[in-house]
Amino acid sequence: MEKNIEKYIKQGLEALYSIDTTNIDIPIEKTKEEIKGDFTVVVFAFSKFSKKSPADTAKDLGTFIRQKYEDVSSYNVINGFLNLRMTNEYWINRLNNLNTQTSEYELVEKETIMVEFSSPNTNKPLHLGHIRNNLLGDSISKILQASGKNVIKTNLINDRGIHICKSILAWIKWGNDETPETNNKKGDKLV
Repeated sequence: MEKNIEKYIKQGLEALYSIDTTNIDIPIEKTKEEIKGDFTVVVFAFSKFSKKSPADTAKDLGTFIRQKYEDVSSYNVINGFLNLRMTNEYWINRLNNLNTQTSEYELVEKETIMVEFSSPNTNKPLHLGHIRNNLLGDSISKILQASGKNVIKTNLINDRGIHICKSILAWIKWGNDETPETNNKKGDKLV
């Protein structure tokens, strides 16, 4: 849709002000909710071509588009902003043709995201906080997948952290070759 509006704005600039529009960007935005319209064209930059105020330039372009483009039901101008309102038929046709216009609505190439969650401390027993982290990580993964991302879930079991290094160093210095089996204690209690 925006491409059609851009095309008609360029045609309007060429017809009304006799300028070459090949290198001109046409800023088109969705109209703010409090303003009547569907699309907004920012017209300030075109005043230098028209030698008119932005409001007058917007009126000229609005009239031109309204005459040339049957899917525009009305327009209004607020300062240098041209707000275009589309017909109901336009929106109905757009919804009806949604399946045939896949290129406009396809997801772009799937981005791959790795989500790491849980990662419990290997020196301590699991608890309810780990369940929370698992549920959060899985939920985030599903949300990302639903938005079209390729998600890789991982649980990094990292026994190279500072807590493990300190435990190994303490065991080497003061452990006297004791093990959980020889001492009848769980590993985290032994250390």
